[in-house]
Amino acid sequence: MRKLLALASLAITLSVSGLAQAELKGDPAAGREMAQSCAACHGAEGISAVGMFPNLAGQQASYLAKQIMDIRDGNRVVAQMAGQVDNFSDQDAADVAAYFASKPSNLGQVDAEEEVIARGQQLYRAGDMAKGIPACSACHSPTGQGIGTAAYPALSGQKTDYTVSTLKAFAAGERANDPNAIMRTIAGKMSDDDMQAVSQYLLGLH
Repeated sequence: MRKLLALASLAITLSVSGLAQAELKGDPAAGREMAQSCAACHGAEGISAVGMFPNLAGQQASYLAKQIMDIRDGNRVVAQMAGQVDNFSDQDAADVAAYFASKPSNLGQVDAEEEVIARGQQLYRAGDMAKGIPACSACHSPTGQGIGTAAYPALSGQKTDYTVSTLKAFAAGERANDPNAIMRTIAGKMSDDDMQAVSQYLLGLH
């Protein structure tokens, strides 16, 4: 019970911090032109053709704007993004984020063993209390759409390679721009098989 109360308290704290992020309103029309430079890696419509690059279409604008600003400010290091957003203002980040948020999200098709999908579903919807892993759905919503007011990202239809690499980066502490280390804590308790299972389940979640 104490663990559940702690998670609830953390969710409230992150929701409040996310509200400040959401105050900056983006203009999809203004972001469209700036977003064209993103197409080479993330696809013209925000759906990547390469597993290592994430889909951006349908992503929560508050989350995506934060990531752009974190990359710009050096709070998140992405080698492939070096120099790409250095000249972005906060408003530019919000506009590009709003543009991608307005695009239809990816509908992935899963091709994995049933037991893998079952494990991914368990972790996403119920977690694994024996390992201290909370349900992913608590923050990312039952349909994987995320929660914009708390800057929790959408995960539905995301590339499996990207999902796994992100979880591994959090687990290793190589990525550290998650508020209160929430993802570093959770990912650090997941096995490689857990990460693969969740990534497969998310690909087909909508």
